[in-house]
Amino acid sequence: MEQSTLVRRGLGLRGVDTQKVSPGYTLFAHLTSPGTVKLVDNHGQEVRRWDLPYRPGRHAQLLKNGNLAYNGVHPDAPRLFPLWQKYRGGVMMEVDPQGNVISEHRDPLAHHDQHHLDNGEYLYTTVEGIEPEKATSVLGGIPDSEAPDGKVYGDCIKHVSPSGELLWSWKAIDHLDPKIFALQPHYPREHWPLINSVYPLKDGNILASLRSVSAVIIVSRETGEVIWHLDSTVVAQQHCASELDNGDILIFDNGTFRHHESATYSRVIQVKRDDKSIAWQYKDPHPMTFFTPFMGGAQRLRNGNTLVTEAAFGRIFEVTEKGEIVWEYVNPDFADYTGLDAEEIEGYFDYKANALFRAYKYAPEEIPWLHPN
Repeated sequence: MEQSTLVRRGLGLRGVDTQKVSPGYTLFAHLTSPGTVKLVDNHGQEVRRWDLPYRPGRHAQLLKNGNLAYNGVHPDAPRLFPLWQKYRGGVMMEVDPQGNVISEHRDPLAHHDQHHLDNGEYLYTTVEGIEPEKATSVLGGIPDSEAPDGKVYGDCIKHVSPSGELLWSWKAIDHLDPKIFALQPHYPREHWPLINSVYPLKDGNILASLRSVSAVIIVSRETGEVIWHLDSTVVAQQHCASELDNGDILIFDNGTFRHHESATYSRVIQVKRDDKSIAWQYKDPHPMTFFTPFMGGAQRLRNGNTLVTEAAFGRIFEVTEKGEIVWEYVNPDFADYTGLDAEEIEGYFDYKANALFRAYKYAPEEIPWLHPN
């Protein structure tokens, strides 16, 4: 009998409502692949595939010019602490539909979200070691769980030009109050506050998701100060904060260590900027059946539907505004980290997984090269 629960539940296309699904194609990168990115249609058929030279440093997107923006794992990055191997990136590539590398920016300390802007610039997250006297101000976490070199690594956000010139930068240790942004007590102290998404807002400021302190913030581009803070009374270990056309913030709320609830489930929430109220949310009618303890994505589509990535289980689905599932697909490819130069985490994740960090969907007119006629 098949021993993988995920395989037994079914892979590939699980269902589609052709009347209500948004037209288009879904792009995803299999995290434990050597560097595979796939584009599938609404019937679950693969229509394009890229096999790139580095394993995914989290995710891939399509740019407005039709090229693939791919974040790969830097081959020569320092090995800071074991879990660094899981979520680091560092090779930001732009690749054409035929697989030719058009441009590349490298930063060996980049991790999680490496945002390729339409003008060729990059907005992304990095880390650097915090000076020992400042590191003691970082509160919370598991006692004596600093990185093997004794350091606490703090997050930075960088904005660089196409040629790599630094245009703007921000350091968490310089702008976050450690008392307000204390590590959740189950987290190691090796990395604070663990920024897993950055997003450029229309007003020029920066939206960021801070996982290990359960916070979504807006950083003033001008001063570096936090000018908006959604705290752990609303979000729990969340990911993928983005801005909607009306200015609301869409967030994948993972749900681990959620306040005042013992049953764990994930949800997607749309939060108003002015009063931080929840304008819309999706959770499964049987809430505990939709959950990923880490990673995850949410994308609002043109027709009002929302694409959701239940990341740890390789599941991508699309829901209507009323919460009706109209498309579901499960990544059919499974692999572990063997052979991917990630020996530190082979023991942590010693099973074959189909995990994805985040998927994106594109309307047919956004991919003109796919059907040139």
